[in-house]
Amino acid sequence: MEASSSMRMRAIRRRTTVVVLLVCLSGWRPVAANNSPRSPEYLIKAAYLYNFAMFVNWPSRAFDSPDSPIVVGIVGRDPFGWVLDQTVENKRISKRRIAIERLQPHQDLTHCQILFIDQSEGARVADLAQRLHDLPILIVDDAVDGSRRGGAIDFIVNDNRVGFAINQDAARRAGLTISSKMLGLARAVR
Repeated sequence: MEASSSMRMRAIRRRTTVVVLLVCLSGWRPVAANNSPRSPEYLIKAAYLYNFAMFVNWPSRAFDSPDSPIVVGIVGRDPFGWVLDQTVENKRISKRRIAIERLQPHQDLTHCQILFIDQSEGARVADLAQRLHDLPILIVDDAVDGSRRGGAIDFIVNDNRVGFAINQDAARRAGLTISSKMLGLARAVR
């Protein structure tokens, strides 16, 4: 059992590495220099966000129609720059395209399926999680200090390695089902 879990973990890490390498090697670059990712860590986090979309199941009520996109909202400063857009460009998950939106905490966030909350908005994660707790939204917290504030997924960086922790209670409250494959990759599951 542990060997197959380890093999799955290596396969997903390879896939994440391939996505990051393809983005880096594609040659596509934004016109504006200030649209670059904040650090190489966000190349990996962009690939993880795409993979989260593949391994989470949303209830049908999360989408307005069968062809509605999976909306990834970025709340606060955008640490990804062009990388996240490039990572999901022309990709589909269950026939749904992926749309990226840059948002502020006071805006309507209820149309998102994934909500990435940047470190700049860290103090608002608990408030946002409380405000959206009964909606089918996967809240991903980019907490630099490793604190857990109510999101379903917290990014963790230890020894320059990016990982994540999953709060299954928060995911269940949102009506989301997280694949066992993704649970096996998490550094911690609560």
